[in-house]
Amino acid sequence: MTAKTKTFDCVQMKRQAQEKLLAEYESRKDEFDCYSQFIESKSRCSTWQEDFWAKVEQARRQ
Repeated sequence: MTAKTKTFDCVQMKRQAQEKLLAEYESRKDEFDCYSQFIESKSRCSTWQEDFWAKVEQARRQ
């Protein structure tokens, strides 16, 4: 069996995502006390992420 050739660079993709997040944080940093608050806020912007955080909160209470 032959491995498929990657059509993207995982490291580059991750770096670009981090650069995009940091640029948005820099433009909105007055809204947050720290970068981690910004990241948590961003992570609550979709239904999937809301469900994930609800499960995290439920697990914390157990």
